[in-house]
Amino acid sequence: MMEFRLPLGEWVEAFSDFVTDTFAGLFDVIAAIFGGFYDGVDWLLATPPFWVIMIILAIAGFFARGWVFAVGTVVGLLLILSVNQWDNAMDTLALTLVAAVIAVIIAIPVGIWAARSDTASKVIRPILDFLQTMPAFVYLIPAIFLFSVGVVPGVVATILFAVAPGVRLTELGIRGVDTEVVEAGHAFGASPRRILMQIQLPLARPSIMAGVNQVIMLSLSMVVIASMVGAPGLGKPIISALQSINIGLGFEAGLSVVILAILLDRLTATLGGDHKKKRAKPAASASDTSQNASDDAEETTEAGQKRAAAADVS
Repeated sequence: MMEFRLPLGEWVEAFSDFVTDTFAGLFDVIAAIFGGFYDGVDWLLATPPFWVIMIILAIAGFFARGWVFAVGTVVGLLLILSVNQWDNAMDTLALTLVAAVIAVIIAIPVGIWAARSDTASKVIRPILDFLQTMPAFVYLIPAIFLFSVGVVPGVVATILFAVAPGVRLTELGIRGVDTEVVEAGHAFGASPRRILMQIQLPLARPSIMAGVNQVIMLSLSMVVIASMVGAPGLGKPIISALQSINIGLGFEAGLSVVILAILLDRLTATLGGDHKKKRAKPAASASDTSQNASDDAEETTEAGQKRAAAADVS
């Protein structure tokens, strides 16, 4: 019986070698940008005393969700400090923010493109399916191959893992905008850019911010896995606890990740209009905009009829 094996792995390795040799300079530039971005954010979080960061996050929590959440933020951060995971937590937070910001910068324009072009949507969706179904550990392989070990492959792997929900929810939000409101904008001569910036994006904001929230949550989960390729943060004590079966250390580091996840989730959910009152206002604004557009259209039609009648009389 003849055995047949498709040399897919060899083809992928040959392609990887070609990409590495051809675009080595580009990868060095990307590594420098991502590494510098991370170093800057990590410096901002790690350099000030812990109480400065606590106060800043507590103030943000107060304005976002009230004094109860602000107190909870301080308690959670004090708990992280008390188990000696503050430095690791700041490294994780910096890596999460860097990866999430870059992923959002990529996701929102791609989502807008997919929403405005059916052809682009048909091409992008299989790519997103591939990114979302690929096991998280697989992203580490090309990241290591292209960028060696350290913080940069962790950032790259996190971006690939987290970008898909941002694209999907941006496209969903723009496609879900009421067509009557968009048609009213076209009727009054608004350009496609003005319709996008002043109608579609504001009305799609809850869906887009839900995508941003998901990007941040996935980034935080992947940052822990990225510590396997040398990325700093809370993933290192978790991996160390797994290797040494240190239940206490694993629980302390894992609890620190949970606290950061709750903090980031609640803050970004608030920005997206998590409360019912905040969701009701955009809906009312959309209704008012549609009604005003209809009234203006009726007034314009009546004025035109009057002018036509006056012309006939004269």
